[in-house]
Formats: sequence, structure tokens, C-alpha cells
Amino acid sequence: MDSTIVLFLIQDGITNGAVYALLALALVLVFAVTRVILVPQGEFVTYGALTLAMLDVGKVPGTAGLLIVFAGLALLVEGWSSRNRMSAQLIGRLGLLYVVPPLVIVLLTLWLAPMKLGPLPQALLAIAIVAPMGPYLYRIAFQPLAEASILVLLIAAVAAHLSMTGLCLLFFGPEGLRAAPLSGASFTLGPLPVSGQNVAICIAAIGLMIALYLFFGRTILGKALRATAVNRLGARLVGIRTALSGQIAFLIAAAIGAFSGVLIAPVTTIYYDSGFLIGLKGFVAAIVGGLVSYPLAAAAAVFVGIVEAFASFWASAFKEIIVFLIIIPVLLVRSLTTTHVEEDE
Repeated sequence: MDSTIVLFLIQDGITNGAVYALLALALVLVFAVTRVILVPQGEFVTYGALTLAMLDVGKVPGTAGLLIVFAGLALLVEGWSSRNRMSAQLIGRLGLLYVVPPLVIVLLTLWLAPMKLGPLPQALLAIAIVAPMGPYLYRIAFQPLAEASILVLLIAAVAAHLSMTGLCLLFFGPEGLRAAPLSGASFTLGPLPVSGQNVAICIAAIGLMIALYLFFGRTILGKALRATAVNRLGARLVGIRTALSGQIAFLIAAAIGAFSGVLIAPVTTIYYDSGFLIGLKGFVAAIVGGLVSYPLAAAAAVFVGIVEAFASFWASAFKEIIVFLIIIPVLLVRSLTTTHVEEDE
């Protein structure tokens, strides 16, 4: 292995790590706010990538229909839970939350998809289609279990993952799809050729991390999410609606997942079940960060990406095993150094 190959592998590792960092941040955010280990985070990546690939060829993506399904189920759940206090005002609020947004997005998709607007508008449209599925998923699967144990929430998350994978197969089929590059530029950095797509992935990931940092540090809504993450009961006592915080956390996670899918769609072929492994690698980074530290999770994600790149070169058949082995020493250390407290019933 010469220095050029090493630079190639490091470049690939940093590019993959940037995507895993976004997923790790989303997982840490959702767990901190809702105590949900978001197993279906990878499905949002798949949805975003396949949506962009379909828009790229001028077709209406299956996620438009999926959005209607999610919104309809969320509306049924919310309507049933509110049946004893139904009023005209409540009906109007339900319409604004669960009817108007998906209909507007689907109508825009039907109008804009055949136009092939170009990489950036199509990417924004793909994110707009997938992101609302996050709060709808929270309302359907997790909000009714908000006070349950972490184990129950994990079981619900696994069920949501399996359901979303099956829906993806139903709406997109088993064939893999790939989108056109967001940037066709390229340049050389010493002996290393660098594609504009790789640069775009890294810049976009860093930009989104900075935006999230400013959101949580400078906005009232971001501070409310942080308060919910630190102390749910205390957040309730000062008037923060924890259910709304959960929906916003899932909205951000779904948007990050769709954004990640848009970034990787031009560089790899995505299948209906590709999100599981991608999400697991983000989960490894989140675990290294203890599911609480955003900077440590981001740094761990870059490390995971570099390990994966070198494992692909040295032992491609075992690269997934090598990546997931990283989590074992981390869990052992945390098990030996952390004080265990039984969860309150």
C-alpha cells in the first residue's frame, strides 16, 4: 500500500464518516429528547435517496404515497385519542397538521417531478417529502408509549423499522437506484483526485452541523428541546410540551436522514433495505459518544468511516464485521465504569 492509496482510503473514510456523523447526531438527539433508540433512522436515508433517484428521471416517487399513508395513520391515531374533546377548533388544528401539509407536498411533487428541475431543487423536494414522515411516525408509534420503558420503546422502534422497510419494498420495488451527481466538478490535490461530490458531502455535512449547533444554542425552540433532553419532568413544569418536543426531534431526525440520503444517492446504489446497515454504522458512532455527546459522536463517525474504508481494502468480505466490532470494547469499558441504575417503573 503506497501513500496514494492511503490518501484515497482516508478521503473515502472522511466522506462516509461525514454521513455517519449526521446519522449519529440524529440518533443522539432523538434518544436524548424521547428515550427512543431510532432504529428506523436508516430508512429515512433510504427514502431520501430513492426519492431523489426517482425525481432525477422525472417520475413521481413512491414516498409521495407513503407520506399520505403516514399522515392518514397519524390523523386516525390523533383523532381517536381526541374523540372525547372534539371541537371545530380541534378539527381545524388536525387539518393544519395532518391534511394540509401532505396534500400540498404531494401536489407540488405531481407538478414538479416531470419537469426535472435539476439537482438542487430536486434534493430540496426530496427532503420536503420525507421530513414530515418523522413527526407522523412519532405520533403513530411512539407518542402513545412516551412513558414506557426504554426496552418497550426499543421494541416499537424495531417494529417501525421492519414496517418501513416493507413499505419501501412495496412502493419502490427490489431494484436498486442511483441519482445523478449533485456536482460534476473535480480537481487534484497533490497526487489525489478529488470529486466535487465528495467535497459537497463534507461541506454540506459540516454546514448542517453548524446550523444544528446554532439552532440548539440560539433559538427558543432549540433550548426547549435541550431542556426536554436534560429533564422531561422539569420541562413539563415550566410549560414545555414534551409531546411537541418529541415530534420536533423526529422531524429534525427525518430531515437529517433524508438529507444524508440525498448526499449518498449519487455515489452508491441504494436498495429498499440499504438503510439498515447505514443506520447501524451511525448507531456505532452514537454509542461511542454515549448517546449524549454530539461532538464525540461526530468524531467517532469519522473514525468509523476511516475504519470501514481501510477494512474494505484489506478485507472487503469482513468490513461490516470489523466496523461493528468497534462497539464491543466501548460497551465493555462503559459497562465497567458506569454506575448502573434500575429504570423507574
